[in-house]
Amino acid sequence: MIQTIAFYLFATLVIASGAVTILARNPVHSVLWLILAFFNAAGLMVLVGAEFIAMLLVIVYVGAVAVLFLFVVMMLDIDFAELRAGFIRNFPLGIVLAVVLLAELVLGIGAYRVGGLVLGTPDGAAATPEGVSNIAAIGALLYGRYLFLFEAAGLVLLVAMIGAIVLTHRERGGVRGQNISRQVARRPDEATVNARPEVGKGVQL
Repeated sequence: MIQTIAFYLFATLVIASGAVTILARNPVHSVLWLILAFFNAAGLMVLVGAEFIAMLLVIVYVGAVAVLFLFVVMMLDIDFAELRAGFIRNFPLGIVLAVVLLAELVLGIGAYRVGGLVLGTPDGAAATPEGVSNIAAIGALLYGRYLFLFEAAGLVLLVAMIGAIVLTHRERGGVRGQNISRQVARRPDEATVNARPEVGKGVQL
């Protein structure tokens, strides 16, 4: 009974927050509603036993992607009048895309009612062993059978990160560079100064 109540609660909040994400006029509010949708989607994943996907939704999407969206939106100087003008200009194209998506949705529902495709008979080799959690099974696969592929993906991400840093690094005039050896060799008596200002004299900066 509690699972049914939790499912309908999470599903209703996901649909409602997703709708408000699209309909909200303020982009910051849209990102906040999107974060709420991610949290409730994580709740649904926990209900079906996919704890790893729920953790990814909270850590990756909420903790990184959605927060990044929020910072970018708050840093941008958004002209709402220009946004409304662009909405009117692209309205016919939006209607066409909406009709195409609706047709695909109807086609998918019709295909589902006819019957699913039989891609093969499962042999049970990929089933999670009994007594092992979802996260433990995924970890065993990643660090066992797919260890080299997992490390290769990490290496690709590392190269991409270094490339992004190199491409965005620019030499700017008037900016003093960081002298790490001088900072490491600095002694405590050189780092702080015990100033005893007299009454009414203030502090010299």
